[in-house]
Amino acid sequence: MSRPPCSADEQAQASPRAVPLREAFGFWLKLGLIGFGGPAGQISIMHEELVERRRWISERRFLHALNYCMLLPGPEAQQLATYLGWLMHRTWGGVIAGALFVLPSLFILIALSWVYIAFGEVPVVVGVFYGIKPAVTAIVLQAAHRMGSRVLQNNWLWSIAGASFAAILLLNVPFPLIVLAAALIGYVGGRLAPGKFTVGTALAKGKSFGPALIDDDTPPPAHARFSSLKLLRLAFIGAILWTLPMGALTLLFGWHGTFTQMGWFFTKAALLTFGGAYAVLPYVYQGAVSHYGWLTPTQMIDGLALGETTPGPLIMVVAFVGFIGAYVQQVFGPDQAFLAGALAAALVTWFTFLPSFLFILAGGPLVESTHNQLKFTAPLTAITAAVVGVILNLAVFFGYHVLWPGGFSGGFDWVSLLLAVVAAIALLVFKRGVIEVLLACALAGVLVHWLR
Repeated sequence: MSRPPCSADEQAQASPRAVPLREAFGFWLKLGLIGFGGPAGQISIMHEELVERRRWISERRFLHALNYCMLLPGPEAQQLATYLGWLMHRTWGGVIAGALFVLPSLFILIALSWVYIAFGEVPVVVGVFYGIKPAVTAIVLQAAHRMGSRVLQNNWLWSIAGASFAAILLLNVPFPLIVLAAALIGYVGGRLAPGKFTVGTALAKGKSFGPALIDDDTPPPAHARFSSLKLLRLAFIGAILWTLPMGALTLLFGWHGTFTQMGWFFTKAALLTFGGAYAVLPYVYQGAVSHYGWLTPTQMIDGLALGETTPGPLIMVVAFVGFIGAYVQQVFGPDQAFLAGALAAALVTWFTFLPSFLFILAGGPLVESTHNQLKFTAPLTAITAAVVGVILNLAVFFGYHVLWPGGFSGGFDWVSLLLAVVAAIALLVFKRGVIEVLLACALAGVLVHWLR
């Protein structure tokens, strides 16, 4: 006799089957193509697909991995994808998941960067960017509000955020020094007043969606067990993967060459991105705009707008920075400007994301041995508070260049102010999506440019 079909409840209680690498490859590629909405949207997609629908991993294990990724410098959503891919399919699974999270965005941004630099004076394109820039200012302000409301839970952390804002705005203190100072304050404060530096330490209590392939009580697989030999091997491989391209760039172009300096600069940026992409953007514009002159403040804002409208991590705006810098400086001459830009975009992506892979592959085994014990340290809590002030400064920076495009001596752009206010209300009050707000502002910008 044939067995009656399972009910929905029985299917929910059935353990999911093992997932072959080919099937996982398809999901990670899909995620890389549809991962809009920044880290919050990307993490939400992974939770819905991997925890609720496919049940590849339990809620508690998912949150455990996410909390570790939140501790690290770098894009937490990309690192979470790398972690889950590694946990399921060893090193190659992690490399595939993390790479597919980035590569679609890289190719799209190379194409969009070329369109921007080649056709940026076309009236429709000018109108689109005119409308998008105020929206980007509102988006950065929303990021500061979102992080601040979660982190700034006492006067100590508010003071750190305020000092960070003043230091970078009024004194132009480099971002790395702000990070180091915040870490020192957090270390000392954590000993003097530990209760003030324990924001966000608790792991959420996992909700059950039925048995998962990697469940709460599933022991770590063999490859996820800590080994000092594995750690040393990974550190050596990571050093080789950084040293070889950096050495080749130094030999070919010299230490002060554009490509070499991009590799060095974005390596430092990759190690300072506590708090996500919005936190490192002030450091990027300090270096790329003010120090190196690879692009203008207006181009930086336009690049962030492109990053907001493409899938993948927002920090992929570094690909735009690299492309524009090498293209405009004509590193390979005027006839090979696109090649120089594309190579620069690929290089800065490599140096930006290499540390993220190493953090996950090296630190994952330690995390798997500490279920429900991973804690946010006091220095990292203080750094996160400082990052709120840095992001707020970024909103001020963007707002100045949007509202006074010709500087304070020029005219004030009231239309841009109106668009920025409307975008902020849509994001903060009505909770509209980033892509939706950007599209509406882009259409408004085209209309305003046409009426003028």
